[in-house]
Amino acid sequence: MVVVLQRVTHASVTVDGKIIGKITHGILVLLGVERGDTESDADRMLERILNYRVFTDQNDRMNLSLKDIQGGLLLVPQFTIAADTKKGMRPSFTPAAEPAIGEALFNYFVAQAKAIYPAVETGRFGADMQVELCNDGPATFILKTN
Repeated sequence: MVVVLQRVTHASVTVDGKIIGKITHGILVLLGVERGDTESDADRMLERILNYRVFTDQNDRMNLSLKDIQGGLLLVPQFTIAADTKKGMRPSFTPAAEPAIGEALFNYFVAQAKAIYPAVETGRFGADMQVELCNDGPATFILKTN
């Protein structure tokens, strides 16, 4: 599992001209499911996301987590970040999980997130989405389970 985590002042995801997920101050996560990923990987990644210290404290140091600031969490499925880009001029999506498996694991991730965190919004698996955000900092991190 690979995620691109971005600290944002606000973010939203739109499908067919309608906003389906929107947060203010918090974290936007682009989530890619790779072959071999499991629910255990999803649980560990969710724990990392909720507790990853990317927000500044009173001393302007990154010491606060999403939980600490009680910010929003916007989860967007994005299989393209699982691409192999090591060679050539076109990405290979061989590392990405099959769509049915990716969707099931994304849905599991969302359900787990909503069960333990109150401010979760999502994109839609397989949809043509437009994602808007204001990256705060900018602060962007790549987290992987493998």
